[in-house]
Amino acid sequence: MSKSVSAAISAALLLVLSAPVVAQFQKDAPRIYNIGRVPTPEQIAGWDIDIRPDGQGAPPGHGSVKDGEKVYMDKCAACHGEFGESAGRWPQLAQGKDTLASHDPVKTVGSYFPYLSSVFDYIRRAMPFGDAESLSNDELYSVVAYVLNLNDIVDDKFVLSKETWGKVKMPNQGGFYDDDRERTEKAFWNSNPCMKDCGPPVKITGHAQAVDVTPDEKTQKRGVE
Repeated sequence: MSKSVSAAISAALLLVLSAPVVAQFQKDAPRIYNIGRVPTPEQIAGWDIDIRPDGQGAPPGHGSVKDGEKVYMDKCAACHGEFGESAGRWPQLAQGKDTLASHDPVKTVGSYFPYLSSVFDYIRRAMPFGDAESLSNDELYSVVAYVLNLNDIVDDKFVLSKETWGKVKMPNQGGFYDDDRERTEKAFWNSNPCMKDCGPPVKITGHAQAVDVTPDEKTQKRGVE
């Protein structure tokens, strides 16, 4: 057998034997697309701004109700009203106590929000409208303290900070609970739901044209040309 033929056979055998290994390697190896770049710690910090209900993750800073009043009047009152009562159709921020179970619930910071972090995080990310994330940390603490005061949650001497975070108790904190449908609705579950031929076939019982509600060429109204 010539050397060229022997080499060709050896190469073919090597390819066949190594194919499963290569396939497994390709399956297990992470795909690298060479798109983007590794974020810097500063870039990660800009996105990592979530806050837990106990205040963990809150930024440094502090703000009083008194200072928050000025921030609110300058940047919030035009939409939300001077007392959180809403201006026009903008969201109402204050009052609404004991309305959630009524036919006309008023969801405000005082009546609905479960945790201080819910209020703080929303204002931090989305307000003022059209200029989100423009508030300094001290302005943010101040305006949140003022909104809490509008809802009679804190007094007018209160100063909000990481140290006083735990003193704020939201009225509707008990109104939120973990999803318990796995336990409370288990009796309604069907482990073998019907997926085919589950009932009598659907029948058409009437046509709109028969009750003269479908316009035809003679009766339909024409628009102004």
